[in-house]
Amino acid sequence: MENYFQPEIECASQEQIRKWQDERLCKTVRHVYDNVAYYRERMQKKGLTPEDIKSVDDLHKLPFLTKADLRDAYPYGLLACPLRDCVRIQSTSGTTGRRVVAFYTQHDLDLWDECCARAIVAAGGTRDDVVHVCYGYGLFTGGPGLNGGSHKLGSLTLPMSSGNTDRQIQFMVDLQSTILCCTPSYALYLAESIIERGLRDKIKLKAGIFGAEAWSEEMRHDIEQKLGIKAYDIYGLTEISGPGVSFECSEQTGMHINEDNFIAEIIDPETGEVLPEGEKGELVFTSITKEAFPLLRYRTRDICVLSRKPCSCGRTHVKMSKPMGRSDDMLIVKGVNVFPSQIETVLINKGYPANYQIIVNRVKNSDTLDIQVEMTSEMFSDSMSQVTAKEKELVDALKSMLGIYATVKLVAPKTIVRSEGKAVRIIDNRKLY
Repeated sequence: MENYFQPEIECASQEQIRKWQDERLCKTVRHVYDNVAYYRERMQKKGLTPEDIKSVDDLHKLPFLTKADLRDAYPYGLLACPLRDCVRIQSTSGTTGRRVVAFYTQHDLDLWDECCARAIVAAGGTRDDVVHVCYGYGLFTGGPGLNGGSHKLGSLTLPMSSGNTDRQIQFMVDLQSTILCCTPSYALYLAESIIERGLRDKIKLKAGIFGAEAWSEEMRHDIEQKLGIKAYDIYGLTEISGPGVSFECSEQTGMHINEDNFIAEIIDPETGEVLPEGEKGELVFTSITKEAFPLLRYRTRDICVLSRKPCSCGRTHVKMSKPMGRSDDMLIVKGVNVFPSQIETVLINKGYPANYQIIVNRVKNSDTLDIQVEMTSEMFSDSMSQVTAKEKELVDALKSMLGIYATVKLVAPKTIVRSEGKAVRIIDNRKLY
């Protein structure tokens, strides 16, 4: 732990953090103004020059950047250094149309590895651990990010990637993996498979670092109970670098943002106004140490809260809450705001596994909300009348939570396709009309 718990950085005073941010922000603004026509034109339209940005207090003057801007500038429009200096690209998963491509110099990769190493240390990792990485590799940032962080820390790294569950479990048992890195939905799938095979007592995991998709506190407790571990959240975006932008510590009351590399803001998603600490709003990030692909005021669309309350772990970097939803893809059904996390909370509280699918349709100009939920193996042996009664119970519980009616269909175990990357929770067929 001595290598990548860096108290001089992670426990720095607010004055020191602010000094780093002021200096690095000014340097980054000058870098993109001089090297990225897209930024230069956007700033000039607002009458701005780099000299107008003297500190973080001036950050609000800069224009926002959105995913639409990144797609418009694809592939090289936001590249801030010569292509010959870049050594890696990563790309977002699951986007339609033009994909978002991010570029990295070796310096950028070194900083990314360091951020992920900090996350592993915060989860109790040391060079004596065996880090089992079954995030996807390739263009997806999950595998490369945690792989690099584990190497930086000096842990034995198992670059398993996703899929082949039998092999995952075999290596987990044979090599005595101690830290699991994957999506929370795949962690639950692994837990189910381990229990089914009667191998629970052969697993030596102590912690898991899970991200890339939304998950609730109920899902966390389910994973922890089934695998006998402590489950830590990690946050990141390909556009900003990948996992490791922020991470949980042992307190598990939010994710510390690596403020020596990123500046976080919370804005009103409607007006763009910067909100004070403690207010709920849309998370915006500015990269201040990247060379190839630094983004200024990037709108993540994630809704959360920032807090500087003292943390028992000693880290002083600001915490962000677990995202509470999205400002752009929140479901609005029959005029009601619906978040998948609300549905997940009801299901887990009622004892159902966290594998479900939400299907929204529009029939005769009216929205319908249908939810398919997997039964446990015990429930699957129930009579038809018992299943029907359970479906009605869920309908009532969801009506109480959401305020609108949803149909529920209980399906056989493992009927819904498991995701080894991001779970596909929502099918909104209204977009097809």
